[in-house]
Amino acid sequence: MNVVILAAGMGKRMQSALPKVLHPLAGKPLLSHVIDTARTLSPSKLCVIYGHGGAAVLKLLDGYNASLELPIAAAEQAQQLGTGHAVQQALPQLDDSVPTLILYGDVPLTAASSLRSLVEAAGNDKLAILTVEQNDPFGLGRIVRENGAIVRIVEEKDATPAERAIREINSGIMVAPTAHLKQWLSSLSNNNAQGEYYLTDIVAQAVRDGVTVTSAQPGAEWEVAGVNSKVQLAQLERIHQNNIAQALLERGVTLLDPARLDVRGELICGRDVTIDVGCVFEGVVELADGVRIGANNVLVNAKVAAGAYIKPFCHIEDAVVGAASVIGPYARLRPGTVLDEGVHIGNFVEIKNSQIAANSKANHLAYIGDATIGSRVNIGAGMITCNYDGVNKSRTVIEDDVFIGSDSQLIAPVTVGKGATLGAGTTLSKDAPPGKLTISRTRQMTVEGWIRPAKKPK
Repeated sequence: MNVVILAAGMGKRMQSALPKVLHPLAGKPLLSHVIDTARTLSPSKLCVIYGHGGAAVLKLLDGYNASLELPIAAAEQAQQLGTGHAVQQALPQLDDSVPTLILYGDVPLTAASSLRSLVEAAGNDKLAILTVEQNDPFGLGRIVRENGAIVRIVEEKDATPAERAIREINSGIMVAPTAHLKQWLSSLSNNNAQGEYYLTDIVAQAVRDGVTVTSAQPGAEWEVAGVNSKVQLAQLERIHQNNIAQALLERGVTLLDPARLDVRGELICGRDVTIDVGCVFEGVVELADGVRIGANNVLVNAKVAAGAYIKPFCHIEDAVVGAASVIGPYARLRPGTVLDEGVHIGNFVEIKNSQIAANSKANHLAYIGDATIGSRVNIGAGMITCNYDGVNKSRTVIEDDVFIGSDSQLIAPVTVGKGATLGAGTTLSKDAPPGKLTISRTRQMTVEGWIRPAKKPK
């Protein structure tokens, strides 16, 4: 099977310099949704028609082709002269011996199962159209039938009042026998209200040539909804997020408000996971059994082990949280953070590229960067690792059972030995020996006779 994806439109109503098909839905370009669905059908040829913003579209395709055995072809539609003209640009890429499926880069939510039904309806010799009945079909092409058989498609601007009353509409998605498609496209005329070459005109040609025209219907009306404005993009975003939420609920995840969830990638949940409102999940996020995610958290490419609790307002990116750990509120785990079991990270603690072993804790106001921390370590408030000298980054090692007093600075590279204690306010520039108290601070003194300055009279 060939697949052609039309993605050349300007999208004037988007009011954006970004090509319409590259606007994100659930964190992924509209066109990527369509490509990813098309690839599940294992096409022998896949061609994207590009036009406006072509360089950006080609860059997206380059990203795919860097990892695909079967590259995605591209064909330029330099002038936007209609959907029929767009498909013509792909003809040199197509294999005549298999059917061609035509998709749209701004129709992102069509299910693969609906497309398979359409392909099955078409077989190798029929023209099959994905149609749907709408209560308000204004502006859309109508399916005209005679004795139940599809005979043509008429666009809104060319339709008679009787034809405008038809509720069955053309989604634009169709499968055609490729040899016939090439012949039909070569015969298209632009003698219509728009002055364009309509792909839909091939239906009447198929009827004329004795080719059966059939149809299939999607599982839901929103599967054929396109994006022409930011309003429609926002509407589809909520539809898509609701679908994700319903699937999570069916799998046993507790969502305190399904309407306030955003998944911009893949969210994998174990049993008895609870997610509060306002959470955003990007990339691939894994939540193991019994994980609780508090309100207004952002998790990006993160793994959270069983029984962990992420309190509200945390940001966790490219990080691993160990079982039964407690994070937040207001904590930030940056890339390279790996926490073992039972770790407590409290409010306004930032961790980057560091590993913390079991049952250690940093409950408030600390920065831990490029560090290896052992088990049962207590990090006092205000402690920071000074890991960057302006050129190079160095590592701090804190061994098991260490107690770090508040407001300490550890100037890397430095090691704090097992069981050591650092007194509050210590600036550590040399290794601290195990099992001993290390402290560096000026001696406290009281200045006799000192008087606080008074404001001078004006």
